[in-house]
Amino acid sequence: MSSQNRPEAARAYWQENLRLMLILLAIWFFISFGCGILFVEQLNAIRFFGFPLGFWFAQQGSIFGFLGLIAFYVWKMNQLDRKHDFHED
Repeated sequence: MSSQNRPEAARAYWQENLRLMLILLAIWFFISFGCGILFVEQLNAIRFFGFPLGFWFAQQGSIFGFLGLIAFYVWKMNQLDRKHDFHED
């Protein structure tokens, strides 16, 4: 990659990274705040492993969702690193 294209590639890389982070933060907010607080009454009508679903989201579902989002972010960032030639291989 030439030195002229490097700043442009870095800018494109950062824009894609920010877009991905904003999408994942919105999903995380929905899982933790939406499912654990806002929609808890509606979700409690559904049973999950013998517990009300809203309670499960408030206690453990948001944690599992967050861990899933972290794993997805790592996977997508590895793809993004390769796409923009910023990988560490």
